[in-house]
Amino acid sequence: MIVYLIIILLIYLSMTVFEYWLNYLNLLNLRKYGSVIPAEFEGQIDQDLLYKTQNYNIEKMRFGFVSSVFHTIILILFLFGGIMDFYNSWIVYLNLPFIISGLIFFIILLYAETLLSIPFNLYSVFKIENKYGFNTMTPGLWFKDLIKSLLISTVLLGLVSTAGLFLIEKYPGLWWFLIWCFFLAFSVFMMYISPYIIEPLFHKFTSIGDEALEGSIRAIMQKAGIKVSRVFKIDASKRTRHTNAYFTGIGKVKRIILYDTLIEKMIRDELLSVLAHEAGHWKKRHILKFMIITECIALIVMYISFRILNTDILNDLFKIKEGTFFSDAVILGFLLTIAAFPFSPVFKYISRRNEIEADKYSYMLTGNAHGMINALVKLSRDNLSNLHPHPLYAMFHYTHPPVLERIRRIKKITEKH
Repeated sequence: MIVYLIIILLIYLSMTVFEYWLNYLNLLNLRKYGSVIPAEFEGQIDQDLLYKTQNYNIEKMRFGFVSSVFHTIILILFLFGGIMDFYNSWIVYLNLPFIISGLIFFIILLYAETLLSIPFNLYSVFKIENKYGFNTMTPGLWFKDLIKSLLISTVLLGLVSTAGLFLIEKYPGLWWFLIWCFFLAFSVFMMYISPYIIEPLFHKFTSIGDEALEGSIRAIMQKAGIKVSRVFKIDASKRTRHTNAYFTGIGKVKRIILYDTLIEKMIRDELLSVLAHEAGHWKKRHILKFMIITECIALIVMYISFRILNTDILNDLFKIKEGTFFSDAVILGFLLTIAAFPFSPVFKYISRRNEIEADKYSYMLTGNAHGMINALVKLSRDNLSNLHPHPLYAMFHYTHPPVLERIRRIKKITEKH
């Protein structure tokens, strides 16, 4: 078994090194082309801002590397260094009922992960984001958000774990299917209630305060066949100067959420183009299709997990003296991330293709290519986005096509129409 364990460790390390190599390629590409102003950005960005963009992205890459190395070391020590065996034995020693043992096991892991991430989150927010003018959070607000997030995560993890462990204990031969059904229902439920219960805990939702703009938004959404219940503005500027917009809701009735930072930085046609793009995702049923694919995969994974967890192979492989379902689940989760790695470019490709379709739909709906192009330029410029990602890095990491590719594709679409 030790040979197989070494092979697994080597595969994981190889994946990690490959990720570092991708980041290094991206860094070299940024250094090589980062001082070049693309034709699409002429008049919108100068050398000083380009230099700031380059430094921001390089600093994030370096910080990401340090953070990744740290968490990789912790993971290896936990799984391969005997820490999980010790932790699992302590859970067994407590001699508590199955569900309570599972709750303690997973919640302590949640708190440990949160604690380890705090220094990195603090540095990211108050050092890097602050340095480049994005952070607007006070330490007090950051701490409140941390406590709220931890409490919400505890409640949700507690609910999910209790339900899952109950099904495992009650239906030992069918839990894999019942848990899949539960997670599917729970995911849909969370999609519905999150905008009403969870998101207001972090942001203040108000009217956008512009009747003409709201009327234009409702008109363009009606043209797309989407009924808008409310159009909200949230006080994102309390935390960041980054910009965003999104839809919430299930079915044809949607709530539209705009960051106040987005409203401040974009004119009417640009905002409408961005929202028309989001409408394109709904019209093309991208989210529904993606959910169907992921849920089908999840069902297969749950059955495979059921078959594996009914054996002692994971305990024997990782030298767990007193194996429990909980330790097996953690190990299996780790192995599944390794197995999923080669498929990452496939899902990223599907996501990028969907974005291209949504861009095309935005143009067809508004008849205004300049609105979307100008919006993309502003989003990239104001968020200091990397304009020159390495193609291989983008293939593995980008859910959206690089901005220059998106702009050029939109221009080609207008030429055809």
